[in-house]
Amino acid sequence: MEENPIFFADGNDPEMIKAYQKAQETFKYFWREQSWEYRRIIPGLNVACVKTLFEEQDEETGENLAEHMWINEVSFDGDHVKGYLINEPNSLKNIQIGDYVEIPLSHLTDWLFAITPSTPKPKGLSKLFSSSSPSLPKAYGGFTIQKMRADMSEAERKDHDNAWQLDFGDYNDIHVVNQQGEYPENLIEHPMSKNMKDEFVKFLQQYPEEIANVDEDGLTLLHRETIAGNLTIVQAALNAGADKSILSGKGKTALDYAKAFKWEHIIPVLED
Repeated sequence: MEENPIFFADGNDPEMIKAYQKAQETFKYFWREQSWEYRRIIPGLNVACVKTLFEEQDEETGENLAEHMWINEVSFDGDHVKGYLINEPNSLKNIQIGDYVEIPLSHLTDWLFAITPSTPKPKGLSKLFSSSSPSLPKAYGGFTIQKMRADMSEAERKDHDNAWQLDFGDYNDIHVVNQQGEYPENLIEHPMSKNMKDEFVKFLQQYPEEIANVDEDGLTLLHRETIAGNLTIVQAALNAGADKSILSGKGKTALDYAKAFKWEHIIPVLED
């Protein structure tokens, strides 16, 4: 992705500011998908990256400089987004491509992941005569990208999409979860959360100490699964004895995170 051309846009455009806000409001879906990606044996995402605001003051002129650039290998502790810069800065000098960064969620301006759609395999003689080409990966999120696409001519959009080699779809209908049109229930809970219930219960039976373990970000398993919006896994953790009152390294309970990210399906479980 770092080899793609950069398409500039006016950050003061009210519609672009709305795109920034929408990206922050829906970032929880990006992180939910990314957190499951880290557990997959076979990768499912073609692209997973986050765009964030970087700023510095020019030492000679005193001018405030700002650029919006992408990071990948993203991690998230409930407050800060972390990853590695994959763009070459245009004017900023305090950061370079490949640098590791930690940014507050308030500086996030976009997110994007893409998944290659699954297609039914042809059967019988149709295998011999099938001429269908592989589908481009379907893009999810990309609010600033879609705002820019909306301002382009049809030819410009085609060139833009070819540069990314992604299917961005309709800029008026931005999806945030995989197969959202076919399975709108995926907005509530990731299908892997439900499908992995039995395996997760077995895991906790074999390794009960995992319930109380705290990671390097000061988060317990219950904190992490709540941040990612995984209701089924949260319920399994509670049934295994997870303590709802434990505070994270930032002094927050799992319920605090559920409310912060507006995971409405998890809040009642943690309030009970």
